[in-house]
Amino acid sequence: MSTYLIKNANIVNENNTFMGDVLIENEIIKQIAKDISAPEDAEVIEANGKTLIPGFIDDQVHFREPGLTHKANIATESKAAVAGGITTFIEMPNTVPQATTQELLEDKFKIASKDSYANYSFMFGGTNDNLEELLKTDPKKVAGIKLFLGSSTGNMLVDDEAVLEKIFSSTKMIISVHCEDEATIRKNTAAYKEKFGDDIPIKYHPIIRSEEACYLSSSKAIELAKKTGARLHIFHLSTEKETHLFRNDIPLEEKQITAEVCIHHLWFSDKDYAEKGTHIKWNPAVKTEKDRQGLWKALLDDRIDVLATDHAPHTIEEKDNVYTKAPSGGPLVQHAVTAILEKVKEGVIPIEKAVEKMSHNPAKLFQIEKRGFIKEGYFADLVLIDTNKLQTVSKDNILYKCGWSPFEGTTFSSTITHTFVNGNLMYNEGVFNEEVKGKRITFNR
Repeated sequence: MSTYLIKNANIVNENNTFMGDVLIENEIIKQIAKDISAPEDAEVIEANGKTLIPGFIDDQVHFREPGLTHKANIATESKAAVAGGITTFIEMPNTVPQATTQELLEDKFKIASKDSYANYSFMFGGTNDNLEELLKTDPKKVAGIKLFLGSSTGNMLVDDEAVLEKIFSSTKMIISVHCEDEATIRKNTAAYKEKFGDDIPIKYHPIIRSEEACYLSSSKAIELAKKTGARLHIFHLSTEKETHLFRNDIPLEEKQITAEVCIHHLWFSDKDYAEKGTHIKWNPAVKTEKDRQGLWKALLDDRIDVLATDHAPHTIEEKDNVYTKAPSGGPLVQHAVTAILEKVKEGVIPIEKAVEKMSHNPAKLFQIEKRGFIKEGYFADLVLIDTNKLQTVSKDNILYKCGWSPFEGTTFSSTITHTFVNGNLMYNEGVFNEEVKGKRITFNR
């Protein structure tokens, strides 16, 4: 194994920023100090005041493998993630076939063990009829359970209320949910289809997949969690109204009900549909400026616990279809960290708070072993950032298999220069180490 010494970095960790050195040895952070003398066998990386953060742990991605690999695969998307400062991902079950049996779930782990540049875990997919299989999930080896309470890409809708209550009552694992009320969406879609046919103007997307649809579903899931004592995590909040369902008066470790917000709901608003069209069509929809500001407020005051990407690539041909045929979702892992750092520069969020939401809190929330912090004895999942090096997103520097980004044309004022995964320098100024791969993460449960 290699030994690295990162010298003179601006280290951000646990609400503290300080200049110092980090020694990496055999996958692990060996020492953190103001000044460390380089061991004989160490490769020295002179940071020159660049910012060093723990790798982003992305708790929600769709890497499309198996079955949808014309859009993406674990190799291509994990590579883009590492270039973007994401060192660990948790992938969703709506692939083809869906990861709704233990055997199919393990198949995905096998692919990742050979192909993933980042560390990884996968969620088991709950359905209306696989409770017995769901209960076999090993909490020490699998991130959690995913339920779609509103249909999205690869319909895995769980709409049987008796089944839902049974799942919530039967497992102590984290149940992560996509919350949109299906009946509301179907009714709204029918009304707009009657008026426009398939070519519904994209500006109506947040009205079809409305605040009401989100709030109805989220509030119902929270009531069920309170009734059953389930450990509930609500994915991708998109409305200001929903943020008031969550509390910030207890530490994260004591919360039974937690929330996530995604980069796109913090960056875009419904004003952007005119320019971006279906390229920013997500479920739940990007909504109003009031919603965007409300999500930022809740992230900053700790009602929202984690940041994620919901990276969900489709080909540009698929996205450029008319409204009813254009799938929802977009690629985000390569530019999520730099997008948030832009908001740090704008004074919207302190860098310490950004690191808490991207790295520390996902590790705490999912009880991930020895990751998410810059601590001695922890895995060296580290990201070095030049916060004064501009980069413009364009087709020629996008790493996603789908080859496009909703950030195309955007110039970010920070650039990720180095990414370490398990102490291996996986990404170095645009060059990847293809000799090593990420690890299956484990959980302290």
